[in-house]
Amino acid sequence: MIDKYDILWYNSNEEHFEEKNILKGFSAMGQIILVASGKGGTGKTTTTANIGAALAERGKLVALVDMDMGLRNLDIVLGLESSIVYDISDVIEGACTLDEALIKDTRYENLYFIPSPQTRGEIALNDEDVKKIWEQLKSRFDYCIVDSAAGVTGGFKYAAMCADTALIVTMPELTAVRDADRAVTVLEDMGIEDIRLIINRVRADMIDKGIMMNMDDCVDMLQIPVAGIVPDDEALVIGALSGKLAVSEENSRAGIAFGNISSRILGENVPVMDFEVKEGFLKRFRKLFVK
Repeated sequence: MIDKYDILWYNSNEEHFEEKNILKGFSAMGQIILVASGKGGTGKTTTTANIGAALAERGKLVALVDMDMGLRNLDIVLGLESSIVYDISDVIEGACTLDEALIKDTRYENLYFIPSPQTRGEIALNDEDVKKIWEQLKSRFDYCIVDSAAGVTGGFKYAAMCADTALIVTMPELTAVRDADRAVTVLEDMGIEDIRLIINRVRADMIDKGIMMNMDDCVDMLQIPVAGIVPDDEALVIGALSGKLAVSEENSRAGIAFGNISSRILGENVPVMDFEVKEGFLKRFRKLFVK
């Protein structure tokens, strides 16, 4: 049985997993959390929406900001595409106030959303103007969760600007992990020290067959602490099409995983989900929790 919990930090010098609280250092209030990925298709936007909704359900005031200029999708995942009047570029350029651009999610009492422009790609922005927006959001919300563009080009710099923490979303595939490593390097060069990993769309059967990478290999390549592991779940596909979030679906394993990640952000000790796998997968994870 599980009798204690500390999420795992990979120690390459010891070549094994040690028990550490990887979320030590998270501030309880006024946090800007960047959600990034090295490539498209890893589930970054869905991750942003579900973690934000889970935090809002816990009573935290949350702003979700779409910074994928010209390629916004967060509005669709949230089911708020018909509510958009202004976007983040309008706020930065002074065409509207922050309050005019904020859209309140009717399903979650404490959740707000700011879209990115749909028809304008990379736009010329002033660094100081962008910083002012992040400062306003940080002063008004418990958490501002920023959905950046895939990769490290375009408006990535503005999305990462002023971030306190970055969550790197990857899948257990070599190309995704390699591109995630590039994103980690860029964020470190920008001075962001608190970078965490979310391994998304994990399928134990494909790991057992050697099609997907195992968790040890993912963490070994990236050398950053793990914030959560999310199993593949059809609820994510259904939700993306219907505007329903996995965290609101009672039987969604992905929803439970996103809820666990939000709890860890709040500093709570939550055990790693049980994966129905053959001997070998997450073996070293489990041994730390089983008497």
